[in-house]
Amino acid sequence: MAETFVKMTVGLGLMVLAATQVRAEGLRDCAPRAQVVERLAAVYGEVPQSIGLASQGVVVEVFASEATGTWTITATRADGLTCLVASGEAFDTIARPAPAPGIDA
Repeated sequence: MAETFVKMTVGLGLMVLAATQVRAEGLRDCAPRAQVVERLAAVYGEVPQSIGLASQGVVVEVFASEATGTWTITATRADGLTCLVASGEAFDTIARPAPAPGIDA
């Protein structure tokens, strides 16, 4: 349970970092979203695994390859420019149990 909590906390932290990183990065490591998605799939075999909306309309996505375990976090601005925020290895999906009845998720 503690390990799952740590992973969830790190994931949330990375998403917050992603939202602020897009503003700080300028155009470094950025390209139109279609190009980024195509390259992640073609070169690394990574496909979208999760998505979320951060501040100021920034869309944060996690791409990963189940075959190789590589992962990439991207942040896409409203104008379609996608920036690479972080990448790494050993991606693993965390299975979450359904919330107990009557408890908000």
